Amino acid sequence: MSFSKVIVMGNLGSDPEMRYMPDGKAVTNFSLATNRRWNDTATGETREEATWFRVTVWGRQAESVNQYLMKGRQCLVEGRIKPDPQTGGPRLYTRQDGSVGASFEITATSVTFIGGRGDSNGQEDGAYRDGNGRPQEEDEIPF
Repeated sequence: MSFSKVIVMGNLGSDPEMRYMPDGKAVTNFSLATNRRWNDTATGETREEATWFRVTVWGRQAESVNQYLMKGRQCLVEGRIKPDPQTGGPRLYTRQDGSVGASFEITATSVTFIGGRGDSNGQEDGAYRDGNGRPQEEDEIPF
């Protein structure tokens, strides 16, 4: 027997999108960005990188996610990573500037909302912000 679990905390990069399957079961998808900040020892500059996850949540929790979460809100997702069937790894895509990006697919078993209903992680407009507080450009979001 084997077991894997991933836990990520980040900000929604888009509003959740919900639909119902033919059997009536709800499914909701959303993108989630996590970021890491560090000081580059060679240049002394503060560096940052974002990692994107595409999250799928099913059932009753899918309906709650669709109702209460929105772009910019912070949440904690627990689940399992689903590899791309073609590559066995993350889903690769080409950004508008021609560079290659990757997103990881997560099938959620649990989504925990962080902050209150009116809280967008301190961001009144609900936009995902980069490390300098600037809104992330929509073309940098792979979904």
